[in-house]
Amino acid sequence: MPTVPAGTRPNNNLLGALSQSDFDLISPHLVLSDSAPEHLLYNAGDNIEVVHFPCGPSMISYLIPNEDGRDVEIILVGREGAVGGIVSLGHLPAYSKIVVKFGGPFARLNLRDLERAKAQSPSLHQMFARYADCLLAQVFQATACNAIHSIEQRISKWILAAMERTESDIVPLTHDQLASMLGVGRSYASRVMQTFKAQGILESRRGSLVVRDREALLVRSCNCNESVKRHFDEVLRGVYPESCTGH
Repeated sequence: MPTVPAGTRPNNNLLGALSQSDFDLISPHLVLSDSAPEHLLYNAGDNIEVVHFPCGPSMISYLIPNEDGRDVEIILVGREGAVGGIVSLGHLPAYSKIVVKFGGPFARLNLRDLERAKAQSPSLHQMFARYADCLLAQVFQATACNAIHSIEQRISKWILAAMERTESDIVPLTHDQLASMLGVGRSYASRVMQTFKAQGILESRRGSLVVRDREALLVRSCNCNESVKRHFDEVLRGVYPESCTGH
């Protein structure tokens, strides 16, 4: 697999925020490869051995399997972050299922190489610890969102988050997938989506949603994305994706 060319960095905001000296510690070990949608990175209980950095429009989903067979999404991770033991010491099991949601390029780093680099650089260790704090904030916010916000608000929030990370107004997602990720019945999700279509906010294409009115989605969304972004800006300014204006 190809490694990162000298003098360049993958299109991942977390890697882009590293100092040059810290990036130089890990760059010889970064491997570039693509992953398709729904590619399984980790099952719950798997030993974590590789850190995955989504690049560009690639996106990863943390999923919790339930007894009824559905996987409920907890958070999305795009080019602002990474998954796979970035702050752990040694090899630990994955708690959740981790799946590629939107396929594309990834930079990958063996966890042993990352541990050696963190041992050499306190600033590198601190950077990933700060990101872990931001990731935890996402989990906290998602828990609160699922408890108190309506399906309409949550669907709007999810689509906006996907747009920000992919920098596109085309979201490759079906009604069934959206309902499953939000842990709601398909009929509830479809009802909201049909309302959005009637209002000219979005339309469906084969396997995708096309957003026609981002501002209307913002009005209907909760403020959870903005709360997470504010925390990112305080802890890791410039790492969270900028708002998408559509293409």
